[in-house]
Amino acid sequence: MNEKQFVCIVCPSGCRLTVWEENGEVKVEGNGCKRGLAHGIGEYTNPMRMLTTTVAIRGGTQPRLPVISSGEIPKEKLSECLAALYGLRFDAPVKCGDVICENICGTGADVVASRSMGRAASKEE
Repeated sequence: MNEKQFVCIVCPSGCRLTVWEENGEVKVEGNGCKRGLAHGIGEYTNPMRMLTTTVAIRGGTQPRLPVISSGEIPKEKLSECLAALYGLRFDAPVKCGDVICENICGTGADVVASRSMGRAASKEE
């Protein structure tokens, strides 16, 4: 029996979940609601995460632009997605919601700008 412990994050209660597989069925204990049950099963079978990071931007008012995934990404693909993003550079200006990278690493999620960033004033002005 491969038992795992999780803290449920779907509501402020923070229930302590114990999840294991028995006879091909995933079992959950400690959940206070049905949402906690679904969260425990999902974390045990296919953990997913939102991706938030920053990417390099040329000519912006700041050197890095904050970005976020449009949906959850499998936890085991996070490092691959980060490596793909860290190798990219973008040019200002960028608007909040602009797609920075479509279908990152085949996950089905886009990476979008989470803030707008204008062009920095040139030194010649």
